[in-house]
Amino acid sequence: MKIQIWSDYVCPFCLLAKGPIQEAVAGRDVEVEWMPFELRPEPVPTLEPEGAYLQDIWKHTIHPMAERMGVDIHLPDVSPQPYTRLAFEGYQYAREHGDAESYNDRLLRAFFEDGLDIGDLDVLTDLAAGLGLDAAEFRAALLDGRYGETHRAALRQAHELRIRSVPTIIIDGAHRIEGVPRAGALRELLDKLAEPVQTSCGVEGC
Repeated sequence: MKIQIWSDYVCPFCLLAKGPIQEAVAGRDVEVEWMPFELRPEPVPTLEPEGAYLQDIWKHTIHPMAERMGVDIHLPDVSPQPYTRLAFEGYQYAREHGDAESYNDRLLRAFFEDGLDIGDLDVLTDLAAGLGLDAAEFRAALLDGRYGETHRAALRQAHELRIRSVPTIIIDGAHRIEGVPRAGALRELLDKLAEPVQTSCGVEGC
């Protein structure tokens, strides 16, 4: 079974979704792949944390949800919020070097827990080095854009799948969940999908 999760590093709901997803897939033979989606690609203006929209949604939705889930999360004061293309190209580097999951987790937490500017090359390089990735090679890869086409291909896939919001979860290419899932509901769905197919004779494959 394969679960793909489209996300953006500046979306707090993507960080909040990590816990329920990890809880639901624990102990299962499931491949989880985080996929890139830029909510506001360049040159679309990004949001400002002091603006009314972010202040309102954090106060009335994100903070209450995070408190219920026991997640320590803060509205970063980086203004305007960073573009994430460069961070996602870094993700492709980390993925190629077998460190995609830890990179993805670190980037989300760097923004929403540490308040770092994850659109800055120096910040990204330091984060990659902290994960044990080759800092010089990582920086060079982002400077010369060698993962640009890989990232654009992932965005084209998101477009083909009509991804419009994050997180969007797609299981085995067919079953779709938008938003932060409940661990129990996701676990039940995975159980159902894992059940063997029964034919009319009641025996699998007859």
